[in-house]
Amino acid sequence: MKPSFSKILAGAAAGLMALTASAADTVKVGVLHSLSGTMAISETSLKDVLLFTFDEINKKGGVMGKMIEPVVVDPASNWPLFAEKAEQLLVKDKVAVVFGCWTSVSRKSCLPVFEKENGLLFYPVQYEGEELSKNIFYTAEAVNQQAIPPVDYMLSEGKKKFYLLGSDYVYPRTTNKILKKYLKSKGIPDSDIEEIYTPFGHTDYQTIVASIKKFAAGGNACIISTLNGDTNVPFFKEFANAGLTSENCPVVSFSISEDEFRGLPAKQLAGHLGCWTYFMSIKTPENEMFVHDFLSWVQAPKVSGIDYTVSGVDPKGRVTCSPMNLSRMGVYLWKQAVEKAGSFDVDKVRDALIGQKFKGPVCEVTMQENHHLINDVFIGETLPTGQFKVIKTFKGVAGEPFSEKFLK
Repeated sequence: MKPSFSKILAGAAAGLMALTASAADTVKVGVLHSLSGTMAISETSLKDVLLFTFDEINKKGGVMGKMIEPVVVDPASNWPLFAEKAEQLLVKDKVAVVFGCWTSVSRKSCLPVFEKENGLLFYPVQYEGEELSKNIFYTAEAVNQQAIPPVDYMLSEGKKKFYLLGSDYVYPRTTNKILKKYLKSKGIPDSDIEEIYTPFGHTDYQTIVASIKKFAAGGNACIISTLNGDTNVPFFKEFANAGLTSENCPVVSFSISEDEFRGLPAKQLAGHLGCWTYFMSIKTPENEMFVHDFLSWVQAPKVSGIDYTVSGVDPKGRVTCSPMNLSRMGVYLWKQAVEKAGSFDVDKVRDALIGQKFKGPVCEVTMQENHHLINDVFIGETLPTGQFKVIKTFKGVAGEPFSEKFLK
């Protein structure tokens, strides 16, 4: 017997009500990270840690009783595509917040979209500063938190020649512009500062490494590297092949964390330096729990509806790093602000974020009025294992986006 029209209508209505009820029980959250292209080497792990964090929060009841429903997009290391994907998340998917971007050019590409649509972006990667938007919270290291401390350290170690090597886009160029001014204030002449840039995905570093070897021949030289993405692999391999080491020419890298070292010849690079607000090797109960829980989760991710295989990343040998930690803390800061505001409304959440504190794996952070964190800063020496040994700690460094406020 065929069902009557009234029964069909009633069934459709019941299905619609169930769908509406299901939607009412969730809050959509955007993930805007490159899962393909030159930046996938770095950004895939940020997508992973975000999904892990959403699961972590959902297991504890979600945000104001709503389960986080991730909407994951892939801008594919294509900077204009970041803007398109951001618009999709805000206008079509109507997410409450977005976590994403790595490079500054990707952030700047989608910034006008967030401002136009009054969206909220949490940006978790070290950057050049000189920017402040009411629609972005910058949880990562500003120049005064990541670039200035190791330069001071190199100066204290007697280094007098600085080779500034970076990828050719806004973050390296702006950071190095600030560093050149800072180095000159410390008495380093132009003749002892070299500045070179390469395109994203550049692979032939033979000529540049030969130039570095000549630059370092007299001693007391170091490299300040703002190379981003998979171009670090051919650079460091060529660097090692040329007989350059941390002894005769140390490299301070601002975009290489434990995650990137998984694809690098770590044993040959022991002794080089990094500067971040987190290292996996730091021993605290909170960090041991974070590392354990994430590494357990990544073996069997539990986010429904997400094709985890898109990452193409072998779960074996996974690590945690500073951008991953900052991504996770950004989610918790947003959650706390939503609960304080009693609303997912962007304007109310923005106001509630100021002054929020969160006890992370290695220290407590505080969100300032300038949308940057007060955080501890660590200089680490690379070990043959691809981990870092902390050699210097700076407590409670307030992130400052504008260089005019910390350059004398």
